[in-house]
Amino acid sequence: MAPAERCTVCRQTFFCGRGHVYSRKHQRQLKVALERLLPQVEAARKAVRAAQVERFVPEHERCCWCLCCGCEVRKHLSHGNLTVLHGGLLEHLASPEHKKATNRFWWENKAEFQMKEKFLISPQDYARFKKSMVKSLDSYEEKEDEVIKEMAAQIREVEHSRQEVVRSVLEPQTVPDPEEGSSAPGSWNGTNSQVASTSQQPSYVDLPPAPELDWMETVQPLTFIGHQDTPGIGNIHSGATPPWMVQDEDCSSGNQQIGPSYEEFLKEKEKQKLKKLPPDRVGANFDHNSSTSAGWLPSFGRVWNNGRRWQSRHQFKTEAAARNKQQPRRKKS
Repeated sequence: MAPAERCTVCRQTFFCGRGHVYSRKHQRQLKVALERLLPQVEAARKAVRAAQVERFVPEHERCCWCLCCGCEVRKHLSHGNLTVLHGGLLEHLASPEHKKATNRFWWENKAEFQMKEKFLISPQDYARFKKSMVKSLDSYEEKEDEVIKEMAAQIREVEHSRQEVVRSVLEPQTVPDPEEGSSAPGSWNGTNSQVASTSQQPSYVDLPPAPELDWMETVQPLTFIGHQDTPGIGNIHSGATPPWMVQDEDCSSGNQQIGPSYEEFLKEKEKQKLKKLPPDRVGANFDHNSSTSAGWLPSFGRVWNNGRRWQSRHQFKTEAAARNKQQPRRKKS
């Protein structure tokens, strides 16, 4: 059996040796892969005679897969804010490394010999592309200069018109006296033309004067009754204590405690702890504050006794009797 070989075109491993490249499946896959790359190469060939220069956009960073070299190639050539369309692909197709890889690829995959020249760019064509690229860059810069000049001219016009409007508003405009104009011959014509010119431009001279209001002359006179200050009680403007800082009579009469005491807080805290325990536990209803008499007997043996319950009962009775004998002695002493 022949050793295993990996076919990059079919993306499969074969054990039939070199005979795989002659199979119909391999030739069909090879033709499909070359036809997928051919439109991009033909578009790059059209740019040899007339290179196109455009402003850089993120779409110009696209890459294409070179089947012969087995690597990604940048499609366009960008520098700064300018991009030469198909410049990167033409530079790769004209490189000697691509030519060697293409010859090896055609030999290994037994592709059609007539199609190999379509995927190669001669040095003469690449030199022609360089010349057209220089011309396109020059023409693009001239167009950009013209656009910049037009924009500058528009900016100057807008600035000039703005200054004219500001100057017309800020300049004082004098209105001629009608008595002086009637005494001088021919002055009416001059004043008429001046008024006609001023009427075309907006100004604040033609507006009627605002009426002056006399606050002392009112229809119904008001009587001033003076400042109403209550004796003994001031306000915040006179330096008195603000009402929200004055203590109430209930608080000043005695030191009344606000809220629960510390003992009540501890009791409530113990109740909250007991609520977390299961309610059906042993001794849940037992009152720990209740006093037990000497007749109280446990229903179980003591911890350290190994005997029976009746022995614990007798032992409890003897201890209670000894305790009762000791109490009168202490009282006598």
